Amino acid sequence: MENNDQPFEIKTEADSNDITEHRHDDKSGPYLCTVCYKRFSQRGNLNRHSRIHSGVKRDACTQCEKRYSSQYTLSVHMNIHSGRFQCRECGRCCHSSSALAVHIRRRHSGEKPFECTVCSKRFTTSGQLVSHIRIHSGEKPYKCHLCDKAFSWSGQLIEHMIVHTGEKLHKCHMCDKAFSRSGTLNAHMRVHTGEKAHQCHACGKVFSHSGRLNSHMRFHTGEKLHKCHVCDKVFCQAGTLNTHMRIHTGEKPYKCHVCDEAFSVSGNLKTHMRVHTGEKPYKCHVCDKAFSQYGHLHTHMRAHRRETAQVSRV
Repeated sequence: MENNDQPFEIKTEADSNDITEHRHDDKSGPYLCTVCYKRFSQRGNLNRHSRIHSGVKRDACTQCEKRYSSQYTLSVHMNIHSGRFQCRECGRCCHSSSALAVHIRRRHSGEKPFECTVCSKRFTTSGQLVSHIRIHSGEKPYKCHLCDKAFSWSGQLIEHMIVHTGEKLHKCHMCDKAFSRSGTLNAHMRVHTGEKAHQCHACGKVFSHSGRLNSHMRFHTGEKLHKCHVCDKVFCQAGTLNTHMRIHTGEKPYKCHVCDEAFSVSGNLKTHMRVHTGEKPYKCHVCDKAFSQYGHLHTHMRAHRRETAQVSRV
């Protein structure tokens, strides 16, 4: 039956049982996890899920000693040891048939069966497509219960909650920086290892994070998916749009701790701080004059160019 209320159609050329973190997820369930905002149809399922956040892991694997918060997650993990879902290409063992299917697409076939009907971009999993659709729809289903801010992805909400809790459990053993998520820590470790596994096929530039490569690629394609709903300007990156929105909201989150002047962009605060520190990093190679801002050096250099032009005419 056709649904005229659904603005976006999900096109797929292959069926997929995408991996879900919890088998009892229910978006409309009455039991809400106040940490990650997943909903459950039964209180017992919520209680089992809560162990993920509490750190309680009572069920241990007898083969590799990894521990899990429930018998179910342990039983899924045991599939890796049994070799039940093993990749024929590289021998990797996965914990489920859906995980194996995703692995094959990502590592071997490159297949992307899920297509966005708005911009024709294709994705490996239906979950990636569903998240992508929110760029076009503007949907923000993940809402903070403390300040009412809303987000398109659950990960954004989890990271936002640090503003309220300040909790950072994942610590780098090399520089003692701490992070709220293990994935962010793993990405940070590349600063120390120098690993840059993601290369742009257009210009050869390499990146330590796939997200940065994806953002970089938009400079080659000219793709601008992020649109301002106030003035209709479009941007390649969500971060650039967020910065732009401060023009409309008047928000100035970057505050000088010396004189309390505030700025909408961190770079402007950094430049302003030179008023207090006296730092002048931009030096003229002709007369050695130094300036606190690049724009001032650029203006100064015109004077030298005019002098050179006058000498050449004499």
